[in-house]
Amino acid sequence: MIALLMALMLGQSAPCEENPAMMTAAAERAVVFDIQGAIAQLTNRPVRCADSDVAYWYLRGLVAARDAYLYGGSPESLTPVKAAQAELGARTSETATAEIAIVVLQAASAAAQSERESMALLLDQALWLEQRQRDIGAPGAPVLTAHEVAGDLWLQVHRFEDARRAYERAVQVVGVTRRITLGLARVAVRLDDPTAACAEYARLVAGWPQGASEPTELAEARTFLRRAACQDQPAGSARR
Repeated sequence: MIALLMALMLGQSAPCEENPAMMTAAAERAVVFDIQGAIAQLTNRPVRCADSDVAYWYLRGLVAARDAYLYGGSPESLTPVKAAQAELGARTSETATAEIAIVVLQAASAAAQSERESMALLLDQALWLEQRQRDIGAPGAPVLTAHEVAGDLWLQVHRFEDARRAYERAVQVVGVTRRITLGLARVAVRLDDPTAACAEYARLVAGWPQGASEPTELAEARTFLRRAACQDQPAGSARR
């Protein structure tokens, strides 16, 4: 009987042995702005692995919500987002990250429909959930934290001061990431703050890993840095 129980336990845990490496590979793609590449890393995830399942459906939902914004958040365009939420809902009993991911996707859906007030309430809930998990040493939303996505969503709906505050809050919670640096640069451009924009784009370029592919976001940074306003920018300008 003991041998049978041990075999069952091993059988249940074996499929998740590749999970940490797969999650790491997905995160490595995300930090160079390759979300589709991150999704591809998770496509062949082992069965019954909640962490990689949540990450896969969360990232798919975020991409779908961003695409839906181009169509005004029509019901048809949001169908893939709702499908992702349903998949995540089936995993809330297995990991708290699923609940965070669901609320972030709800906020992303509201952003796709330019429903800013609903989006704000949902983001507050997502950030609270994520902070609660981080306070006990547990992970927040996988691959892309709710704090990072919050800045992206405010930027998407053209609330630039709110976006700046969200990114600055994210720095305090998750540290400086390339996504936050890019977001702060874009916000500075929208707020007509070339000094800050030059500084943030310069940080993005300077911190880019050698040999890594260069996405359109890096080309955007290099193009901006060729402006006259950036030529006399002091090195290492302080972030506000």
